[in-house]
Amino acid sequence: MIDTHEFTKEEEIATLMMGKPHLVILGAGASLAAFPKGEKSNKRIPLMNDLVTVLGIQKELETHEINTKLNFENIFSDIYGNERYSKLIEVIETKIHSYFSNLELPNYPTVYDHLVLSLREKDLIATFNWDPFLYYACWRNHEKAKLPQILYLHGNSVVGYCLKDKTMGYVRSKCSKCGNNFTPSRLLYPVKNKNYTADPFIHSQWKILQNYLKNAFMVTIFGYSAPRTDIAAYNLMKSAWGNVQNRDMEQFEIVDIKDDKELRKTWGNFIHTHHYETHKSFYDSWIANHPRRTGEAYWAQYCEAQFVDTNPIPQTDNFSDLYNWMKPLIDAETNNK
Repeated sequence: MIDTHEFTKEEEIATLMMGKPHLVILGAGASLAAFPKGEKSNKRIPLMNDLVTVLGIQKELETHEINTKLNFENIFSDIYGNERYSKLIEVIETKIHSYFSNLELPNYPTVYDHLVLSLREKDLIATFNWDPFLYYACWRNHEKAKLPQILYLHGNSVVGYCLKDKTMGYVRSKCSKCGNNFTPSRLLYPVKNKNYTADPFIHSQWKILQNYLKNAFMVTIFGYSAPRTDIAAYNLMKSAWGNVQNRDMEQFEIVDIKDDKELRKTWGNFIHTHHYETHKSFYDSWIANHPRRTGEAYWAQYCEAQFVDTNPIPQTDNFSDLYNWMKPLIDAETNNK
């Protein structure tokens, strides 16, 4: 490491020494933050508290004398598994899949493009979201840089898989190994007691997530607040993260509009003393301020006690400008190999 107490932007770009992964976990709040006014066609990004309205299923629910003012998670949990509502559940699931599978990314760089381009192939993004934004961002940027691994913890509206060859891709395409059509991934709907082992694809995604959690040096939670309502997910993540007293070198980062006190309470069992940060915006995060070098910047600041410059990803509307800006980072990685 250099002798000076300053870790400059140029040194950050040139330095590649962190082998452990940076793990990002996405919730619906990430998509809402990316598209607060709607996606390419101005379709709204629904959360559980307004999903009924966005999907336009009030009439179907009212026909069955169901209170449409309730959170969708409460509604679906109450009717799931009840034969009386089997046709209603079928209608709801069809509308959910149709709505989310038709969402599109705008033609300019978005938060999702910046996210996938700001991590390396050693890193991982795991999403709870049904929307296709993460998949599409990877698809349109994969030729420009080595991108992080992706997991779909609740299935995804445009992702299919081949269980035999353990591959996945666009739902209407074929497995590159055996040539068979992909099986559409099952969407895991919001019931109170989720079973993450019943579906083989979702089970495989969770096994990979747990392995990454065990080895991650930094975890970023972006727009995900499910631990209070999804005990199964919380327990699976906590068992992999382990005793927080043994994570004294790792950093926990939360990007959410909630206040620091509430977020600290929600994620307290994952945080070692003061080793955490909260941000209201993705662009204040380590990922956006140290793209593709979060580990190197973290090590320089916390382990080498250096002053670290930021190297924020540009919020440009032009992909060419974005790729030109990223070229020194990609070149350094290529030369390092």
